[in-house]
Amino acid sequence: MDAVSFAISPCPNDVVIFGAVILGRAGLPDRRATFAFEDVETLNEAALAGTYDVVKVSAAMAAPLAGDYDVLPSGAAFGFGAGPKLVTAKGFAGRPRTVAVPGLRTTAATLLRAALAEDRPELPVPDAAFVPVRYDAVVEAVAAGRAEAGLLIHETALAAAGHGLAVALDLGVWWQGQMPDVPVPLGVILANKRLGRERVAALGALLRQSLLAARKEPGLVAPLVRLFAREIDQQVIDAHIKAYVGELSLDMGELGRAALARLAGLASRTNRAS
Repeated sequence: MDAVSFAISPCPNDVVIFGAVILGRAGLPDRRATFAFEDVETLNEAALAGTYDVVKVSAAMAAPLAGDYDVLPSGAAFGFGAGPKLVTAKGFAGRPRTVAVPGLRTTAATLLRAALAEDRPELPVPDAAFVPVRYDAVVEAVAAGRAEAGLLIHETALAAAGHGLAVALDLGVWWQGQMPDVPVPLGVILANKRLGRERVAALGALLRQSLLAARKEPGLVAPLVRLFAREIDQQVIDAHIKAYVGELSLDMGELGRAALARLAGLASRTNRAS
């Protein structure tokens, strides 16, 4: 019997959502599961290559991958007035010309391209060079001067001050100013269409079941979350989960799908302009 291959990021929201499956407390009746943990840009690339059956990707990749994958209704991350954070070293003066980003295909980079097009004096110059690094190396890239600004995602975005960084722009707040009626979509779970409609539907139900199990018994997945988390402060981890694991993670519904459509439109306009 072939296993269903899953690939997710180690960020707290993914581990909470998939925790019951990882621990064997929820599963498909006819298949076992294998898991890989990668940074989000590596996951984006793996999805393009068709490496896994089920893969977490940046929400900005949902539209480009729609030919081969279905977006599962459960497991996504949306932010309401909170999102990736553009940061600089405290005391930095001037407009950054280089920005360390957690991948060129990420939702964070897509949003930043759109925000920089407004050419606001407190932000990097519109043609700032994006320097791709792993999400957990952005802080170091800014601290070491390899980039004048950085784009933080996952739980580290809530701990900028603790790393000696100043937040120049919360892209979730920026999005809400552009589109106040929908949340910012950050990450989604894709299932490869080669699995067939029945199994794809079962996977969507599985993720809902897994998240409900984590809600019912928080202590079940808490040690796993701490094991994979980039930040060690429990308050930061809890704040991250509260911000991005909500009712739309159980079922994105029409509101979530509308948000994805808005993001796809924004990405298309930004790409045409660049």
